[in-house]
Amino acid sequence: MDKKAEALIAAKRAAGYKAADLIKDGMVVGLGTGSTVYYMIERLGERVKEGLHVRGIPTSFQTAMRARDSGIPITTLDDDPVIDIAIDGADEVDPGLRLIKGRGAAHLREKCVAAAAKQFVVVVDEQKVVKKLGAQVPVEVLPFAVTPVLKDLERLGCKPVIREAVKKDGPVVTDNGNFVVDCQFKEIKNPEKLEAAIAAIPGVMESGLFCAYTKKTTVIVGGEKKCKVITLPDIVA
Repeated sequence: MDKKAEALIAAKRAAGYKAADLIKDGMVVGLGTGSTVYYMIERLGERVKEGLHVRGIPTSFQTAMRARDSGIPITTLDDDPVIDIAIDGADEVDPGLRLIKGRGAAHLREKCVAAAAKQFVVVVDEQKVVKKLGAQVPVEVLPFAVTPVLKDLERLGCKPVIREAVKKDGPVVTDNGNFVVDCQFKEIKNPEKLEAAIAAIPGVMESGLFCAYTKKTTVIVGGEKKCKVITLPDIVA
């Protein structure tokens, strides 16, 4: 492994561990999906073994497996509809703490968990912090409606492509049984407006734009030497 890759892993681990240390005894914790979050789960599992009592709500099957392997008790939104803190990753974070998520195709459940959380903590490495959102926007789509949805997404100004699976013929199928359409826009002038426009298309289950949770969002940016913590008041001030 080269030094750059080692530095990236160290940054992700630092951000994940710092987020895990924010969790207090008795909390219900939203467990996101992604490489940086898995370091948080690793550290949270250590704290559980040390005597911390928590319940985790995983946002994907893979996260659920990792949580169980780490000894973290699992619960659901049915049993715990109010979450104390949700910790997740992001593909991009802009200066207003708006996000693009969904590279792991778990953004529908991630958004449900983020909405139910009192506090939303986003863990990223420095590469994910951008001046302007511009990554592909993943959209989870009901298979029944995928063709008309593709046409409606094109009208919004993007090139929609159904995400293909790896080591499996055909499209990616989410934990919810839906398809993922990756939408590349030339630019995203107004993320909030675009999020609402995508959500209004019949057959769209959810997009990877996260613009509604900035007031309760804390971003932990992992670095080689230390982590940077950003909240909206820091930006407004």
